[in-house]
Amino acid sequence: MNYQDYFKTRLDALREDGNYRVFADLQRKRGAYPKARHTAKDGTGEVTIWCSNDYLGMGQHPAVLAAMHNAIDTVGAGAGGTRNISGTTHDHVLLEGELADLHEKEAALLFTSGYVSNWAALGTLASQIPGCIVFSDALNHASMIEGIRHSKAARVIWKHNDLEDLEAKLAAADPDAPKLIAFESVYSMDGDIAPIKEICDLADKYNAMTYLDEVHAVGLYGPRGAGVAEREGLMDRLTVIEGTLGKAFGVMGGYIAASAELCDFVRSFASGFIFTTALPPAVAAGARASVQHLKQSNVERDRQKERVARVRAGLDAMGIPHIDNPSHIIPVMVGDPVKCKFISDTLMRDYGVYIQPINYPTVPKGTERLRITPSPVHSDADIEHLLGALEELWSQCEVARVPLAAQ
Repeated sequence: MNYQDYFKTRLDALREDGNYRVFADLQRKRGAYPKARHTAKDGTGEVTIWCSNDYLGMGQHPAVLAAMHNAIDTVGAGAGGTRNISGTTHDHVLLEGELADLHEKEAALLFTSGYVSNWAALGTLASQIPGCIVFSDALNHASMIEGIRHSKAARVIWKHNDLEDLEAKLAAADPDAPKLIAFESVYSMDGDIAPIKEICDLADKYNAMTYLDEVHAVGLYGPRGAGVAEREGLMDRLTVIEGTLGKAFGVMGGYIAASAELCDFVRSFASGFIFTTALPPAVAAGARASVQHLKQSNVERDRQKERVARVRAGLDAMGIPHIDNPSHIIPVMVGDPVKCKFISDTLMRDYGVYIQPINYPTVPKGTERLRITPSPVHSDADIEHLLGALEELWSQCEVARVPLAAQ
């Protein structure tokens, strides 16, 4: 085999199908988010970011930056190694306590990312509990899927958010087998929300543990930003709540919150925790400052809700199709990979609007989209500019619109 030819052929196929990913070289400027400088072949220009998962702009918050500066000035840069050898610092301990308190659990355990926390925690629980059967929602994130696969445990895929299908599969399983139901609260591509209470009811009925991924909800929902489960008063019914520090909290890292025994169990057996270098103390300090701030402040959440509603109303007025959902995520539907990438490229080049195209395999073919995430720091002028650009490009590309009478 000519390996380089093989690599080239596969990459060329991605380009031909419109699914080749190009990274935008962006340089954010402190205090100016959502603005950034885009370094392109023909020079540089200012763009407005409309697709970031820094949902509340906390990556620029003065309290977060101050905590990170203070930590690096106090203890230095790196953690010094894995948590088990030389990398546990007081900032890690404080952050885990803050996260346990956020979710009203006995303990929390930090990981280097949300992906790793899902992979390691699910993989460890499912592999180390003898005979465990994992019931996984069909649209679970790749990190959850990989963790379950890695465990080599029996797995059952249930139709997305379909309670009847979940119950049928639970009822068909060995009643004495340990069971774990894994699902998300807010699903990141369609923006829909799981029926958490009803899933917990089924878990109680069939003696199953529950594992809830709240990565697209922490910071954003609930009176203290603990997620959808907090908003609905359900945190005590969940065995494990998993979250990220890299989205609404604006920094980096992942975690689980659960009982002291479960967290200690994962800490003791998860290779994804044991053998990886710990987060830098400055990152942990910044994340803790962000969590503390959002426990007490609803200003960012309230402003974001208003911005989301304003963008949705503008899209409706123009007949531009988007998935109606109860979350902060606005998937604008294009339905063609080539057009989706063209619209994204043109938005960047001609309008200074950055929205990365979402194509296969992230979403099924025929459902290509622009995933818009309005934040509290997007201005009225930003919104009007975005809507005007989409209006022009929708006409130019002859993309389908929704008849106004049907809205």
